[in-house]
Amino acid sequence: MKLGEKIRYLREVEGNLRGMDRAMTQQELVRAIRAEIKDSGRKASMSQSYLSQIESGARPHLTNTTRQLLAKFFKVHPGYLVDDPEGYHAELLSDARALEDKLDLWLVSGAERFRRDPQLRQALLALARRKDTRDCLLLLEAVMETPGLVERLLEVLGPGHAAQKRQSRANGRARDRHRFEERRGARKENGQ
Repeated sequence: MKLGEKIRYLREVEGNLRGMDRAMTQQELVRAIRAEIKDSGRKASMSQSYLSQIESGARPHLTNTTRQLLAKFFKVHPGYLVDDPEGYHAELLSDARALEDKLDLWLVSGAERFRRDPQLRQALLALARRKDTRDCLLLLEAVMETPGLVERLLEVLGPGHAAQKRQSRANGRARDRHRFEERRGARKENGQ
């Protein structure tokens, strides 16, 4: 993993830990670091543009001061804040756990993209919080492939949704009947 990816990941985690349900922006991160520095009496600081250069890869290396500052803020070892060599994996994760982690990050990212739909966003975040995300998605596939099960579950678990869907279907049938009656009336007038 590249240094920029690590910092983006840490911003994502920090934002969720702070209850933002999204990644901290670069500007929010810089402000939070400055506030922490001010409280501790230290003098080091960093700018949003410097952070942007690091994340984009335009600046491939951190100064030692910046590395220490970010490590202290994110509570990670300073040695974590470097590019990993090609093919290097620091963690002893199985392929399944690595897949779960990627899947969870993908779901959190998706939740951020759908933030204007609070129900969908909440569902994606709830799924990402589970330890068995992959199994949950496979179960969802099985539910969708079982004829009539989705509709039945919606009736049982979401009565408001099922009632709304029934009303929508009834309105559609009434509209169809009205159109049929109009056409039949028009035919009678034309002598057909």
